[in-house]
Amino acid sequence: MRLGIAFLVTMLLGAGAAEAETVDQIVGKNIEARGGLATLKGIRSLRMTGSVSMGPSAQVGLVMEFKRPRMIRQEFTVQGSAGVAAFDGTIGWQVMPFAGKVVPERMSADEKREMEEQADVEGDLVDWKAKGSGVELLGREALSGVETWKLRVTLKSGTVRTLWLDSGSFLEIQSESKRKIEGKDVEFVSTIGDYREVSGLRVPFLMETRVKGAASGQKITLQAVDVNVPIDDTRFRMPEPKPAAAAVPGK
Repeated sequence: MRLGIAFLVTMLLGAGAAEAETVDQIVGKNIEARGGLATLKGIRSLRMTGSVSMGPSAQVGLVMEFKRPRMIRQEFTVQGSAGVAAFDGTIGWQVMPFAGKVVPERMSADEKREMEEQADVEGDLVDWKAKGSGVELLGREALSGVETWKLRVTLKSGTVRTLWLDSGSFLEIQSESKRKIEGKDVEFVSTIGDYREVSGLRVPFLMETRVKGAASGQKITLQAVDVNVPIDDTRFRMPEPKPAAAAVPGK
């Protein structure tokens, strides 16, 4: 009986300790696990190089670039054609030749908002209060056999994301969010893993995103991550339209 009572007391104390965790403590542990606040705030620019798999035979080259204060560029290469989606801090624009969009054009309001949110190189949890966001602790949850802390993040824009942090490492292993596609809300699930250390940061080299309920989706695999590399601001700006060719007399 004494052994049973001791076991029960230990379990109750463990449960109490778990409940005592606060949002600030969990967020703080996540930030430390990713490299620490000073290291994250020390990121001036970031370049990620890899590929996107959209099926057994569809491979797309990918380069993602970030620069403070809030600039992002995503470049996709498909059979020699390059598509670009970018945000320069003010304007969101894109060129998608494989979708018939060969001239740079501005993004829709929803697309621009999503790019601006992605441009936060520190991530949603760093300085979340100062950014006007809300973070709510939803408790613990087992996810594919892994104990996690579940958080709901509400950005200032109104975007809501649910995050699952591994309770051991405090690194994010899954997220859920909604995106506007052709005017409709679509729920997406992202699984994140293969964390590696790069310049003092813990960076996930693997992320798979799929529509919630779907069996598969797009898988991003990184080959290289470069921190604080020179990236010119013009990489993020929408190119000026090319002047029309002058008419040739007699033609």
